[in-house]
Amino acid sequence: MTQKELKEFLDFKVEQYNTPKFIETDPVQIPHLFSRKEDIEISGFLTATISWGNRKSILKSAHSMMDLLDRAPYEFVMQHTDADLERLQNFVHRTFNGRDLIYFIKAFRHIYTTYQGPEAIFSNYSDKTSLQPAIHKFKELFFSLPHETRTEKHVSDPLKNSAAKRINMFLRWMVRNDNNEVDFGIWKSLSPAQLSCPLDVHSGNVARKLGLLKRKQNDAKALKELDNNLRKIDPEDPVKYDFALFGLGVFESY
Repeated sequence: MTQKELKEFLDFKVEQYNTPKFIETDPVQIPHLFSRKEDIEISGFLTATISWGNRKSILKSAHSMMDLLDRAPYEFVMQHTDADLERLQNFVHRTFNGRDLIYFIKAFRHIYTTYQGPEAIFSNYSDKTSLQPAIHKFKELFFSLPHETRTEKHVSDPLKNSAAKRINMFLRWMVRNDNNEVDFGIWKSLSPAQLSCPLDVHSGNVARKLGLLKRKQNDAKALKELDNNLRKIDPEDPVKYDFALFGLGVFESY
């Protein structure tokens, strides 16, 4: 397949999957419950954080989280009492438990009161071609309050060779405006050109079959290789191809 043929094929698949129907089975449906920017940010980050494993289980747990936050995440984050946090103790999704959720709520209040929210951090610490350095800095600031060390594993660090799939997915939701009502595009200070593809088993396997990725491990080095190849196809919006790679891998067993 030539570069031109590959682009035409992937563009066709983006059109097929980057539609509102995609929302029905995807975790992105959770932040779509909200219209306020801060609610979208918090619900999106929490949902992305637990987005591994069975998708039905992810959605069930994410809806449960939103119920615990009274379906008003930002208000809960900024105005919660100790008694409110106590209600979160019994939450569990795989290895993410109530203690982790309680810390995330405290950390978000710190992020909003100290740094004017997560967008400002990512905007201040990104570079022209990548948000991966900003992910590292965000994690550092997010875990600057007293916490259990084990909670840190729920936010990946690209500078420790992680592909950081879940946080890159969150960033796609926040930054990319696809005009098709899937991604939100509410972070105007950042560009889709800076985004990295959420690399997982499905997208990685399809990328290898299409010749977009040679590295066998799904790590930060593989992500950089995939990013470089996707930017050759569309330097302005390379991560739109996440829809094509994911769709081919999950829905078509490509």
